[in-house]
Parts: sequence; structure tokens; C-alpha cells
Amino acid sequence: MAQLDLYSVKGEKIGTIEVKDSIFSIEPNLDVLYRYVDMQLTNRRRGTASTKTRAEVRGGGRKPWAQKHTGRARAGSTRSPLWRHGGVTFGPKPRDWSKSLTKKMKRLALKSALSVRVKENNLIVVDDLTFDKPRTKSMKEVLKNFGFENTKTLVVLPWKKDEYINVKLSARNIPGVKVIIADNPNQGKDGNKTNVDGLNVFDIINNEKVILTKDTVAKIEEVLG
Repeated sequence: MAQLDLYSVKGEKIGTIEVKDSIFSIEPNLDVLYRYVDMQLTNRRRGTASTKTRAEVRGGGRKPWAQKHTGRARAGSTRSPLWRHGGVTFGPKPRDWSKSLTKKMKRLALKSALSVRVKENNLIVVDDLTFDKPRTKSMKEVLKNFGFENTKTLVVLPWKKDEYINVKLSARNIPGVKVIIADNPNQGKDGNKTNVDGLNVFDIINNEKVILTKDTVAKIEEVLG
């Protein structure tokens, strides 16, 4: 098993932690990474763009002039796509843009993203991260201890709402810092494991640095195996 350095919130190394090679040290699959990010961004599209065809535009029921003997081009309606205020030909209509991947591909993409950050030495594991009360200054001090003040940083916490909600509130006013919850308190269909709901490939790739807690690592290993 691979080992990662374990730090305190003061930025001091306090030991090491063993992590599974099958999750944090695999050869990244760039194709699956692309597919996952493409799926995430595509699924954000609402698909509500809509234009009116000539049949839906108001007006145009009467033929504007006689078919012949006027010297003008033939016209059957003032709402033809050729006319101003006319309908739109082949314009967008409401549609479902959503894409999907298999569970196996999603897991591989997540493992690849984590492995990329580990290889770059951009993934930090802290013993724990909690605050007594929401305070932006407290979060800034933690980031400063690791040298992440002006760096896009993702903080991933396990599900302990009362303990970690203050961390999330402390980071919401800091540009470039995002805090997500790694798992869901509701049990999965098997009665034990739950999904790593908040953790996703786009956030890992979109942020240069990733901070995990020791409990988060354990949760990721439990779910991704």
C-alpha cells in the first residue's frame, strides 16, 4: 500500500497514512476522465432553449398579395422564415441533453482523478479539520499554513454535519475555495455503503489542490474499494 504524509491543520507533518494503491496510485485513464467531465458539464444544461417555427409565430394567416400579375416574388405568408418577424428554420427546441456513464466508469474516473493529484503532490491529508464556530479567518489560516492562499483548493469532508458545517460556512466567502461533503448519511440499497455524493471528478480536476481528512480517505476507500 502507498503512503501519504499526514498533516495537522497547522501544516506540520505528524505521521503517514496508508492508502490503497488501487485508488490513489493507478495509471490515470484520460479517456474516462474526459467522458466523466463531459457528462458533468453536459448534464448542467437545462435544455430549455426554444424558437418558434412559421406555424407557431403569431399572424401571417392571409396571403400578402396575389400569386401572379404583381411583379413580386410569390409569397404565401408574412411569417415565412425569409421574412422579418417570421419563424425560425431548424432552431433549437426543448430537449434533454443528459448523458450517463456506467458505475464502473464513474469509479475509474474518480480513482484516476485522485491518482493524478497524488502524483502531482497536490493532494494533502489532514488529521482533522473542525472549527468551533464559522469564521473566515480560521479557514484562511489553515490555507496559509499549507501555502494555498491564492490557489484554487477543494476541501473534502466526511459526513458529520454538526462538526463540519462550520468549516463549510468559513470557506464560502473565500474565492477559489470549495468545501464539499464526501458522503451521504442515508444508507445505500445494500444497507451499508453509501455513495460518495459530493466528491466528483470535475471538482478534483478544476481545483489545483485537494485537502482530505483522514476520515474522508477511509470513506473513499470503503466506497471505491
